[in-house]
Amino acid sequence: MAEIEREAMEYDVVIVGAGPAGLSAAIRLKQLDADLSVVVLEKGSEVGAHILSGAVLDPVGLNALIPDWKAKGAPINVPVRDDNFYMLGEGGGIRIPNTLMPPLMNNHGNYIVSMGNVCRWMAEQAEELGVEIFPGMACSEMVYGENGEVKGVVAGEFGKNADGTPSDAYEPGMELHGKYVFLGEGVRGSLTKEVMEKYDLSAGKDPQKFGLGMKEIWEIDPEKHREGSVTHTMGWPLGKNAGGGSFIYHLENNQVYVGFVVHLNYENPYLSPYMEFQRFKHHPMVAELLKGGKRVAYGARAISEGGWQSMPKAVAPGVALLGCGVGLVNVPRIKGNHNAMLSGMEAAEAAHTAIKDGRAGDALVAYDAALRSGPISKDLKRVRNVKPLWSRYGLLGGLVLGGMDMWTANITGWNPFGTLKHGKSDAEATGKAAKFKPIDYPKPDGKLSFDRLTNVSFSMTNHEESQPAHLKLKDPSVPISVNLPQYAEPATRYCPAGVYEVVEEAGNDPRFVINFQNCVHCKTCDIKDPSQNIVWTVPQGGDGPNYPNM
Repeated sequence: MAEIEREAMEYDVVIVGAGPAGLSAAIRLKQLDADLSVVVLEKGSEVGAHILSGAVLDPVGLNALIPDWKAKGAPINVPVRDDNFYMLGEGGGIRIPNTLMPPLMNNHGNYIVSMGNVCRWMAEQAEELGVEIFPGMACSEMVYGENGEVKGVVAGEFGKNADGTPSDAYEPGMELHGKYVFLGEGVRGSLTKEVMEKYDLSAGKDPQKFGLGMKEIWEIDPEKHREGSVTHTMGWPLGKNAGGGSFIYHLENNQVYVGFVVHLNYENPYLSPYMEFQRFKHHPMVAELLKGGKRVAYGARAISEGGWQSMPKAVAPGVALLGCGVGLVNVPRIKGNHNAMLSGMEAAEAAHTAIKDGRAGDALVAYDAALRSGPISKDLKRVRNVKPLWSRYGLLGGLVLGGMDMWTANITGWNPFGTLKHGKSDAEATGKAAKFKPIDYPKPDGKLSFDRLTNVSFSMTNHEESQPAHLKLKDPSVPISVNLPQYAEPATRYCPAGVYEVVEEAGNDPRFVINFQNCVHCKTCDIKDPSQNIVWTVPQGGDGPNYPNM
């Protein structure tokens, strides 16, 4: 195919992703210098369409960015009124007294929010300052300069046939060039991954660790609704099969966020995180809450869990990684939005100084230094051993030792365990099927629990079917020749959207089928595939889930 010719547009800063990190960066840049040209490119059909988060928001980032957010009408209306922690068994649970929890676990002063709606509001604030925001513009390629620096991105390529050739309606997209490019794609972004590999940004760091977060929004009986109530659980149904836990947040309008997180370093390839989530809702405590209610939305998203010791270098020539691309989630708090906002602001300040000094295309080392010395580092360093302790010693051992480590760090600023290593990647942690027995999950009842395809319809996911599959196999033979005999092809179970199937028909060899139309962009396949054979890339702009209030 002939070299594609594209028009180019020049900006001071090009930002990929209209999440909390990217929008905070855009707003801060314009606050610092109204004359800077700033563009934000978002792959979702609208800002917020691809945002999925718990979410209990620590407003520290927003307070720093827009101190008068209340007066400006931010959709942040439900303060946390009570915190509850439970250890569940199959038939009941034990409440863990709040006095045993380190102070950092206290949600006093935080808010239950839809981060999708918060981002929609932040986009309005950004546009009022003169930021250009283009939703439905997937960024499919990096553009590099003559000296190997990041120069820009390709956005808005549409109309390819399924085989990758241009159709009659093909649009090549545009190159958007910037003095600096910020990647705020969230967890495991395709461009972020490319940049990390090209510049070896994870050298000397622990492998990034991940969880899979799944979430449903329920409308429940008003008599059971307790606006502002926050509940977290651990234990059943995961047991020794996997680490993880749940969250139940009561927001306004008799709605409840019901979420479940499974750490992706589990060994048993027969485990289905999605089915564990569905089973969880049948626990008596949860079933009683949801009885008589209705599920109104569903979604799923990977969560970065490696924390302090897994943070890659966040800068390379011409480019900076923001938010979850760096892995700024505080795992025990299940919070990362505040750090994402702070990272966007830090990157903006470093870029503003550089541009003012006449620089462009260099590494914003001041930003990377700020991540490792400012409030983000303080937040992450004191909880850095919780995840590795859980991985090594299981739920109870990890809870006791991690609690001790956090308490000591909270009081003295010193972690008695130092900095523990994570060890294997989540893909490498997957065990061989021969060591395990298949798990017989109860059939969903259609009232509390649902099959994957039914639930995916509640994510409003849509992909133009004539385009190339955005889920690519490095070697198409691996799923059947390697993953099926060795791991019982776990893609058919770890995917929370039913994208992957092994089809066995009489007289024919098994076939691996990718139903990319179902994909909710969680990135689990890119993370957990034991052969690291699946590569998640962006579909054409606007495709994917259309989350309303996630």
